[in-house]
Amino acid sequence: MEENNTKLLDEEAKASLDIWRRYVFGFADAAAAKCAIDLKIPEAIENHPSSQPVTLAELSSAVSASQSHLHRIMRFLVHQGLFQEVPTKDGLATGYTNTPLSRRMMITKRDNKSLAPLILLETSREMLAPWLKLSSVVSSPVNGSLPPFDAVHGKELWSFAHDNPRHSELINEAMACDARRVVPRVSRACHGLFNGVATVVDVGGGNGETMGILVKEFPWIKGFNFDLPHVVEVAQVFDGVENVGGDMFDSIPACDAWVLHDWGDKDCIKILTNCKEALPQQNGKVLIVESVIREKKKAMIMEERDEKLEYVRLALDMVMMVHTSTGKERTLKEWDFVIKEAGFARYEVKDIDDVQSVIILYRS
Repeated sequence: MEENNTKLLDEEAKASLDIWRRYVFGFADAAAAKCAIDLKIPEAIENHPSSQPVTLAELSSAVSASQSHLHRIMRFLVHQGLFQEVPTKDGLATGYTNTPLSRRMMITKRDNKSLAPLILLETSREMLAPWLKLSSVVSSPVNGSLPPFDAVHGKELWSFAHDNPRHSELINEAMACDARRVVPRVSRACHGLFNGVATVVDVGGGNGETMGILVKEFPWIKGFNFDLPHVVEVAQVFDGVENVGGDMFDSIPACDAWVLHDWGDKDCIKILTNCKEALPQQNGKVLIVESVIREKKKAMIMEERDEKLEYVRLALDMVMMVHTSTGKERTLKEWDFVIKEAGFARYEVKDIDDVQSVIILYRS
């Protein structure tokens, strides 16, 4: 009995601590990381002229920040593992060094590792405010209330982006940084699928970076970056890629294959149906690069990486609920429904050891 009481007290103490750490102050992690990105702290450390750890005074000068405030931010971020604090070679002081985590927060580094634009998008005022409306949409009947983003901003996300070029740029940069990270994985997993494919359209391709990476990997492909006219007007120019403006709900350019992203069931079925109709009768295919939420845990104990990947998928589903009207992340059973409703003959799913999987749809 005494042992059970002690265990109960330990569990209650842990629950209380979890409340403080994860829910009362959970936002502090993202806010402090955004501060580091805004001040370009990772770049200042990486580009320091000496090979020594960067002292507080040096870092303060490099990023034009108050030493006292910067010390408190760095103390927190060191505790969270974003940076390391180590002695200088002479042992007379301590300084800061980057970690693999902080190097992925370099906003000026355009490679396949930086995720800083995603952090800046999701911590923007426009994207944070709708979270406070989440309970209202959950407690309302289906289709009985405005989605959180619409309720806060008076219009849905894509209309808001159209009217606010700065926010549209934030979205495009965030999607592009994710593309730089995930498209090489897709290319490796699906290399053989592009043999004999002459043309590919990225539906909702934003600034065109996804297609630019894909065409660089498969240079025989003619790529089309397809998005709303106001998006492609400011899209980047990549060799082998043509930017095409239009509406995916009306029609989609004819080609041999597509790379597709997320929408609600009704919209997704419509988009997929349009894709299927534009495909050639033989060998046409659609590639969906999206999360597949597990129906249930495959084992009692999940590997730590699998647990973290599943957390991100489930969190993305919350993002869909807050920021879109009907978007959601799907289980394989839910994907099966929209794929069959769109009239595809068959499909397969490839695990790329990432948040997303690749779902390959075949017309015949």
